[in-house]
Amino acid sequence: MSSSNRTERMLEEAFKIRGRDKKGRKILRIVGKFFPGRELMSAGQGGGEETLRSFLERRVFPELAGAPFVVVYMHALVQKSENFPGVTALRSVYEALPAAVRDGLRAVYFVHPGLQARLFFATFGRFLFSAGLYGKLRYVSRLEFLWEHMRRGEVEVPEFVEDHDEELEHRPLMDYGLVESDHHHRVLDDPAMDTAASMYSLRCIS
Repeated sequence: MSSSNRTERMLEEAFKIRGRDKKGRKILRIVGKFFPGRELMSAGQGGGEETLRSFLERRVFPELAGAPFVVVYMHALVQKSENFPGVTALRSVYEALPAAVRDGLRAVYFVHPGLQARLFFATFGRFLFSAGLYGKLRYVSRLEFLWEHMRRGEVEVPEFVEDHDEELEHRPLMDYGLVESDHHHRVLDDPAMDTAASMYSLRCIS
């Protein structure tokens, strides 16, 4: 399988439109661990941005334009070196959103955020994104809070996300970075806030 085909397959796994929330709006589920950040970065300057933008324009935006929708982003076990393409790439994609898609976005639910991500966006979120988008961002610390907005069967949750949720339930200090996960991964909540944590942190509803 060629590198471009592999990246396309990974993006298909990361971005899926399936189900509706309790208000009948489409759900765009994004799984951070499936995001091919390293592959996009290796495409060279501008190449990763173009690849990501092209995929979204072909496979995602057409299904969302003209209708209200919500985003569910799952952050469990994301690794900075593997899954993050850079702030510049993600910012450029946000700026390239068609008006019909941007106007239809009603909420972004960030599942399992970390302390560093929360702190970063509390400080810089309004500078990186428009006030309208920032106001739609919601932190969801546990899956049980997500089910207040959508039924369980409407959004597919990978097994490792459920396992991470259970681990957090039994070790709540992991939410504050005081206890490490049993999974030996360095995630986006590394103290190096000038890179990865900037994109994936949103606002708490729990």
